Amino acid sequence: MLHYPPGAELGDAPKLPSTAAALASPDSGAAMPHVLLVQTQAENAGAQEISRLLGAGLAARGYRVSNLFFFRKSESFDEPPDTLYCAARRPGNPLALLRMLWTLGRHIRTTRPDAVLTFQHFGNVIGAAVSRLVSRAPVVANQVSSALSMTRPVRTADIVMGSLGFFDRITLNSQDMQREYLRYPAAYRSRMVHVPHGFDDKAPTLSGEAARANFNLPQNCTLLGCAARLHPHKRLDAAIRLLPEQPSWQLALAGQGADEARLRRLADDLKVADRLHLLGEITPRRMADFLACLDVFVFPTQAETFGLAAVEAASAGVPSVVTDLPVLREVLSFEGKPAALFVDAADHAKLSTAVSKLLTDQPLRDELRQNAKGLRSRYSVDAMVEEYVRILGQVI
Repeated sequence: MLHYPPGAELGDAPKLPSTAAALASPDSGAAMPHVLLVQTQAENAGAQEISRLLGAGLAARGYRVSNLFFFRKSESFDEPPDTLYCAARRPGNPLALLRMLWTLGRHIRTTRPDAVLTFQHFGNVIGAAVSRLVSRAPVVANQVSSALSMTRPVRTADIVMGSLGFFDRITLNSQDMQREYLRYPAAYRSRMVHVPHGFDDKAPTLSGEAARANFNLPQNCTLLGCAARLHPHKRLDAAIRLLPEQPSWQLALAGQGADEARLRRLADDLKVADRLHLLGEITPRRMADFLACLDVFVFPTQAETFGLAAVEAASAGVPSVVTDLPVLREVLSFEGKPAALFVDAADHAKLSTAVSKLLTDQPLRDELRQNAKGLRSRYSVDAMVEEYVRILGQVI
């Protein structure tokens, strides 16, 4: 891990540890290419989990791998090896932003990667632009952000950069996302590659009682839950609105984000604050234990490009109710059979009925669990890594 010395200003370059210094050395002598994974913020979320798995997989195959984040968002971030930061926190003014960009360019020059893999919309646009200024390394952009989460200027920049060749390859994680990008220019589409996400098996190793005790959650209740950023697009208020009419239900949310204050106010207004449990961000290592706590996983999100948290929950055997989005119907199925219950989550009555159905219909729960077992083979980490190995072989 890199540490900022006391009194360091935002944007100051952190001290490189010996591992990062070795990467920077031109005499390191490694035969395999050096791959730099670049993304916006360090937190325990889906894009960061994918880059962690990809980095570990590439390292296991002999690649030198380092990770570069624009800034650290979460103190509990489960940091991979050889991680660099450009700033201690999100830049709050133009000068801090310039310092961050300067440090970003300096890190890329210093680490001298053979290829740069960028993640998330800001990671793609900013990371590729700076990388092209300071390095000849090819850039592979990972599109893991829904169009809903991009502002028009960022979306425009992405289209222009992808069409002009700032990105050597552009990976998309679902067929639904590929269809969305059919409207993009031919030059952009010619660089697109479909690479489904892989995921770590989150099958529970603890009993429900032991898992709930670990998180200080109540034992004698029906516990709904979700793992997601606390953001309006995740529409977690829909899950909170389930509680007033069901006194035996409680809700546990694993995640952090700007929507926390609004969600707390809603719970207060609905007089269910004592049945809402905000656990904050949890590390990937604890996700299996969190899922073991739950009777039903509720995923009322408004937009997704893949829905990794829902795939992990269903695969772990947690009965899941998810928004009826084309992409979730695509990824939460195996051999045409659904691995979750799909519903219009914006319709309160339908969402409540779907959750109740899962709680009372044992044959349905068993059917969904059986179907979800196939997700582990469908979304293999090894298959994802091998596809990136193939792409790297083409661009390096």
